[in-house]
Amino acid sequence: MSQSASGSDLTSRALLPQGLRDVLPPDGDHETKVVETLMACFAAYGYERVKPPLVEFEQSLLGQVSASVANRTFRMMDPISQRMMALRPDMTLQVARIATTRLKKAPRPVRLSYAGEVMRVMGSQLSPEREFTQVGFEMIGAETPESDAEVILIAAEAARRVGVKGLSIDLMAPNLVPSLLAAHGIEGAEAQAFRTALDGKDAGAIAKLGGPAPLVAKLLAASGPIAPGLSALEKVDLPIDARAHVESLKAVSRLVQAADPQIVLTVDAVENRGFAYHTGVSFSLFVRGVRGELGRGGRYRAGETGEPATGLTFYMDTVIRSLPAASTGRKVFLPHGTRADVGRRLREQGWVTVAGLTPVADAAAEARRLGCTHLAGADGNIQSIERAA
Repeated sequence: MSQSASGSDLTSRALLPQGLRDVLPPDGDHETKVVETLMACFAAYGYERVKPPLVEFEQSLLGQVSASVANRTFRMMDPISQRMMALRPDMTLQVARIATTRLKKAPRPVRLSYAGEVMRVMGSQLSPEREFTQVGFEMIGAETPESDAEVILIAAEAARRVGVKGLSIDLMAPNLVPSLLAAHGIEGAEAQAFRTALDGKDAGAIAKLGGPAPLVAKLLAASGPIAPGLSALEKVDLPIDARAHVESLKAVSRLVQAADPQIVLTVDAVENRGFAYHTGVSFSLFVRGVRGELGRGGRYRAGETGEPATGLTFYMDTVIRSLPAASTGRKVFLPHGTRADVGRRLREQGWVTVAGLTPVADAAAEARRLGCTHLAGADGNIQSIERAA
């Protein structure tokens, strides 16, 4: 085989499908540590970890979800049962299933956490990744502003623990506009016209729609920092059902701000993209200068029983982008022949050790080649590579 043919073959084997990638050192270790930190934060608040399977029967996984979720799900035939199976597009669905079936007799609210890979047919414009890690927590069996506030507060604390800076949390009421439109008899294509205009934040298009358009325009204009936003929403003359969503936003924001005044809150009363199955206060986490959402969550109905639930999912690809670049940390080179007890003692002290497998003339150069920051001497003392050079 020629050299060029061999190189072409290697390139072909390294090629991955669109939206998939290999996570290489030191990023793989960095992501694992961040995941562990997030999970430890959830555990400290009583959220117990569950570990659902990567693949389930299509009917049990997707039976209660919207068409938008079902359409981005990979499917395959199970050769044993001859039934269709689905590769999970979202772990929240599985946690809801577990809570309402296997844990249906557990005291409410049940608090569960999870971490794992999900796979989708297509990524989005902001997040083109098709496979990524989800880390999150869900509270099933509670329907109070306090439960919504707890989730938001834990999310903010968890983000801080892993080193996220510049966090803001956008509160939303995805059913506010649908409630308003329903109260005015707006449905079908007319309702979709409102939704399209709102998705584009197009005030001009809304003004041309008539009916409750002036009220919808006021809801759109109220988006922004939490205090002026809620003040503007209170002044909008809304039907009773729609007003209830505003009151929920107010109650949750008061609880969050009382518990943690440092959290930056904003409000967007008209957003509902990606919140198709949410029924109450919902929220997205953003970091200044970082593309995509850090995470999202909110109130929904869990499983076939429709139990009240709320929770949040962190998207690890965005979380990692919001943090400083991964570091290899303290890594010490143990030249060939170094006593075993020397390496053992250094590892107990928190060092990462890399053992030399053959004698070399220049131990410092070999340490540098292997990406080590320090070099161990025969007596177990260590020195930085710069000083050893």
